[in-house]
Amino acid sequence: MPRAALIKQYQALVESDGATLSFNDDAIAEIARVAFKVNETTENIGARRLHTIMSRLLDEYMFDLPDIVKSKKIRITKKKVTETFKNYIEDQDLSRYIL
Repeated sequence: MPRAALIKQYQALVESDGATLSFNDDAIAEIARVAFKVNETTENIGARRLHTIMSRLLDEYMFDLPDIVKSKKIRITKKKVTETFKNYIEDQDLSRYIL
C-alpha cells in the first residue's frame, strides 16, 4: 500500500483517538467500485472521489469516536460500504450534490 494511501491516513487519524481502524479486502474493493460508479454517472474527478467516499463512510465514527467505540476497534466490511452508499448510487441527482 502506498505511503500516503487514504486508508493509512484514516487509520492514523483513528489511532490518534486510541482506536484501530481496519478494512476487509472486499470492503476496499467495494469502496473503489463505488468511487468508479459515481465518477461514471457524475463528473469524473478520478481518484479524488475516494476522499469524499472515505469521509462519508467514516463520518459516524470520526466525530464521536471516543464515545461511540467502546471496543476501540472499527472494522469496515463490504456490507457497511454497500449500506452506506446504496441510496447515493441509486439516486444520481443526490449523488451529484453529496458525493
